[in-house]
Amino acid sequence: MASKPWNGFTPSQRLPPSCTPFTLHFLSILLPSPWRGAGGEAFFIMSNYYTDHPEIGFHLNHPLMKRIVDLKERDYADKDAFEDAPVNYEDALENYKRMLDITGDVAANIIEPNSESVDLEGPHLENGRMLYASKTVENIEATRQAGLWGISMPRRYDGLNIPNIVFSMASELIAAADAGFQNIWSLQSCIDTLYEFGTEEQRKKYIPRISAGESMSMDLTEPDAGSDLQRVMLKATQDADGTWRLNGVKRFITNGDSDIHLVLARSEEGTRDGRGLSMFIYDKKDGGVTVRHIENKLGIHGSPTCELVYKNAKCELCGDRKLGLIKYVMSLMNGARLGIAAQSVGVEQEAYNEALAYAKERAQFGKKIITFPAVYDMLSRMKAKLDAGRSLLYMTARYVDIYKALEDISRERKLTPEERKEMKQYTRLADAFTPIAKGMNSEYANQNAYDAISIHGGSGFIMEYKSQRLYRDARIFSIYEGTTQLQVVAAVRYITNGTYLAIMKEMLETPVSDNLQPLKVRIAELVALYEEALNKVNSDENQEQHDFLARRLYDMTAEIIMSLLICIDASKAPELFEKSANVYVRMAEEDVIGKAAYIKAFKAEDLKNFVAEETTEETEA
Repeated sequence: MASKPWNGFTPSQRLPPSCTPFTLHFLSILLPSPWRGAGGEAFFIMSNYYTDHPEIGFHLNHPLMKRIVDLKERDYADKDAFEDAPVNYEDALENYKRMLDITGDVAANIIEPNSESVDLEGPHLENGRMLYASKTVENIEATRQAGLWGISMPRRYDGLNIPNIVFSMASELIAAADAGFQNIWSLQSCIDTLYEFGTEEQRKKYIPRISAGESMSMDLTEPDAGSDLQRVMLKATQDADGTWRLNGVKRFITNGDSDIHLVLARSEEGTRDGRGLSMFIYDKKDGGVTVRHIENKLGIHGSPTCELVYKNAKCELCGDRKLGLIKYVMSLMNGARLGIAAQSVGVEQEAYNEALAYAKERAQFGKKIITFPAVYDMLSRMKAKLDAGRSLLYMTARYVDIYKALEDISRERKLTPEERKEMKQYTRLADAFTPIAKGMNSEYANQNAYDAISIHGGSGFIMEYKSQRLYRDARIFSIYEGTTQLQVVAAVRYITNGTYLAIMKEMLETPVSDNLQPLKVRIAELVALYEEALNKVNSDENQEQHDFLARRLYDMTAEIIMSLLICIDASKAPELFEKSANVYVRMAEEDVIGKAAYIKAFKAEDLKNFVAEETTEETEA
């Protein structure tokens, strides 16, 4: 038996006779006026960011999904206690599709139409408080009414218990509509960290509030502590009665005036490194925090980036002391990086959509520009990056889902030896794939947005066209939550120890269709070049040289893995992915062959040609 639509909100392609008065009222306010059928029934002729792109739905059919759902649903133990719980795997998939249909509807017909207004207005600062742009308030209310908050949480906390891969899909859809609003909406995933490391009392206190639509932020960065979070100095002290208090400043905090904050602070007096940091929960209702400044940014204008002043703000310890950076922030950041990968894929899709639509309409020299080789070459590359990047994102999300579900089960009972082995395997895979999913997709979003402007020509430089906003929004993706350079650092140990190489060789064993076999042979040749380049770097015992060449190995790693993923996808759905597979493998060849030659010819003495200064001075800690 399938579960009921959330809050009575049904997909708006057609409103059935059973549609509730609430739904009709809600849609009548926020959505375009309906067409009327011969019998007077309401039809909405609208786009849907989920159903308009079958490439997304394809990824719900991956072989790992059955294992993910079985683990997430604990063999469907909730079916007798919760009306909306699935009774089997098929029912669960239908629930996911229904939720994605709703999300695609809200994204296309509420959030996207509001995006230009939000970009122009942005948030405001009044009396130490942040106020959202007026249309952002509409977006928040629409997603609340549609039941799209707290969706990853267990049903006992009013969540929908959806897996990470489905959350990533929803995040992509919302980002395609408005990347800035995705920041606000997706930060609800901070609750995952509270769920994992907080007490049961804290879970009961805070998680239902997120499920009801309250917002979250993660307060990590400070004026003197950006990527180097060991330098965080926001002070956490205890009153005589044990109450924790926070004092200091946080900077560059996305959605900084949220309802519930996870705060990294220095709890151990006299320390100056990561071992003195703990994680805290701050509730806006308790007061003690004001917004001093809202950053004026290049893009994602709807997403408020705040400077916060903590003055004796009451808070609660989350988890154990001294593990704030060492354990909890690492978990928090990995989730955020996957969220940015999804955000990036959403913008990749929207940039491609804008470029394709313009190329079909714009005529030059008596022809539509889509017929020009220079233009369709660019479009095909945009689509190939999108399809390959999405495949990487969702594969990473699947790995995260399996190890997180097993980790959660381990809090309830002892895992079997087989389960412990499985959790170890997927933890390693998730850890290896997350930095390439975030790094490559954030770069691809920037590239696709750039190319969208190029296809628009002069019009792309005009503010009335969306492509310029996508370009401005995308620029931050490869910067926040760890720059691409830091993703290289996170991935490099898996490069040098041969983890990725082993993954490639294992993936080469996956059968592909006859049509894709020639591409697979070409990818195998790239793997051989990659292995040769890797051995060359590993044999050169020069750490500076290793660091210098790491970015090239990182790019090669990701491009080969994505080539393999898109070929496997194309074997299952050639109508969706075969063109992209052919284009992407050629792109990978172009890059991998060149970088392999670069590494082969590189010598340690060549570094002197790149060093900016003869001597460097290190800043005192």
